[in-house]
Amino acid sequence: MAPQTMASLQYSCTVLAAHSRPSSKPFSAKPSQLATDARRSHRFHVSCNGGTNQNPSAEGRVDRRNLLLGLGGLYGTANLVSDSQAYAAPIEPPEFKNCGVARDVQTNDILDVNCCPPVTDKIIDYKLPPVTNLRIRPAAHRVSKEYIAKFEEAIRRMKALDKDDPTDPRGFMQQANIHCAYCNGAHDQVGFKDLDLQVHNSWLFFPFHRWYLFFYERILGKLIDDPTFSLPYWNWDNPKGMQMPRIFDKTGSPLYNVNRDQTHRPPALIDLSLSNISDDLQVVVNNQSVMYNEMIRSVNSTLDFMGKPYRKGDNPSPGMGSSERGSHVAAHVWVGDPNNKYREDMGNFYSAGRDILFYCHHANVDRMWSIWRTLKTDVPKDITDPDYLNAAFLFYDENKQLVRVKVADCIDHKKMGYDFDKVDIPWLNYRPPKKAAKTKIQNISSGVQKAEDLFPLNLKKITRVLVPKSGKGKADEVLVLENIETDATQYIKFDVFVNDEDDNAKELDKAEYAGTFAQVPHKTKNKKDISNINLRLTELYEDIDIDDDDTVVVTLVPRSNGEDVTIGGIKIIPSPPKSA
Repeated sequence: MAPQTMASLQYSCTVLAAHSRPSSKPFSAKPSQLATDARRSHRFHVSCNGGTNQNPSAEGRVDRRNLLLGLGGLYGTANLVSDSQAYAAPIEPPEFKNCGVARDVQTNDILDVNCCPPVTDKIIDYKLPPVTNLRIRPAAHRVSKEYIAKFEEAIRRMKALDKDDPTDPRGFMQQANIHCAYCNGAHDQVGFKDLDLQVHNSWLFFPFHRWYLFFYERILGKLIDDPTFSLPYWNWDNPKGMQMPRIFDKTGSPLYNVNRDQTHRPPALIDLSLSNISDDLQVVVNNQSVMYNEMIRSVNSTLDFMGKPYRKGDNPSPGMGSSERGSHVAAHVWVGDPNNKYREDMGNFYSAGRDILFYCHHANVDRMWSIWRTLKTDVPKDITDPDYLNAAFLFYDENKQLVRVKVADCIDHKKMGYDFDKVDIPWLNYRPPKKAAKTKIQNISSGVQKAEDLFPLNLKKITRVLVPKSGKGKADEVLVLENIETDATQYIKFDVFVNDEDDNAKELDKAEYAGTFAQVPHKTKNKKDISNINLRLTELYEDIDIDDDDTVVVTLVPRSNGEDVTIGGIKIIPSPPKSA
């Protein structure tokens, strides 16, 4: 629903539906009554201010190749509601007794696996145990023989539970099915029949997976009677760790999985840009550019990194954060077996947990969250909205007890009793080099259509579009791609460039690279996802040394299944406030 504005002598209010759900309420209520109704319905976000509307206010470099060789949704304008002003309620944990079927991502047929967990009537509110010594998660490419033996034995015992007692919630398939149930439609939101509970594509992404790995790790430690045991992380953001860790590539090991892309076994380097480049050095360069962009350069607000708000009664998948749709998706797709219908195991949500490498991958995703919270940027690092902090999940712990956990208790990973092996983070200094010469807008805009003439746009081919800026030259601005409708059953990826003279750039270590959109195939009720992405342009403008222009040329490059993407609109707006 479009925003509808009400004004009085004392108030100017904006009402936004949570996800295009019509309301029978007339828009003539007083502001006080409107807020009351909004609390009851959990449908509207309301913002009021007195008087007139307020518009939002409008380093270290290295030689990149030498460094590598040495290493071996949518922002509104004046009336947009801030999340702290929203009247809603947090996502509740699912009711296991009402768990349903998970379905095939394309045919909607019932999957040949029961994703539902064992049911018990007893649920315990989980309390984090006291921390005496931190468990240290090691980088997978640096682990010792002793650690490998311990890890293999723990997984061997977890897999043995599948045969000894298939209903034991600590068993390998029971643990794998947690991801299937929470991500492929088996759980409905409490109180909303047939409305999927989805832990991806929103601000729940990081906290859900942090809790998931926390209990997985503790279960493994319990099975080998070692409370100090910790999961390894796949250090794919560092050139030294960009191969699939060799501990997962030994045939006959319990860590091995045949359902992987066999062309990506070591010594192949992971391609976080998924650009199908054969030059290993360019792969590493692109990977570092992807990391710098998703962690620093394109992020204008907390939600840009963490993901869009997702509250009780909301439709699933409101929008991914930069890390989720970037390196996270890339690793899933790169590992998954292209010979399987849906790139099982890692290449699809329902089957990803069947590959031990999934947990190693997500340990590094979790590490990215911990690193991001320490970055010295102008973006707040933590979400303070109570609807985020009070969102809850259910897991079985190492003692087979069903426990309820909240997001608020997992913000600080050290309070959960673990930390990460310290390694170099080369992408921190990977800002693209400045362009040697300015690009004249008149030289690249000839024949380029305006946004209003192109959108909605089905991204079947590389598209260049002329987009007006909100201010001239090096303004503090954000590029917004809105109402991106995708076929949720497909792997989707496209890249975004600004004022790029190359129509099909595969080299991402360039000033014109603005960011990426990507998704892992998953199941939704109507097979469609609609989301928005926001890409900060402030640093990009500096690096391309933009002239005193009032328009830019944006290039959209489909990398996978562009025909299954329709972008509703594109615009450039002043950088909104960065509060969480």
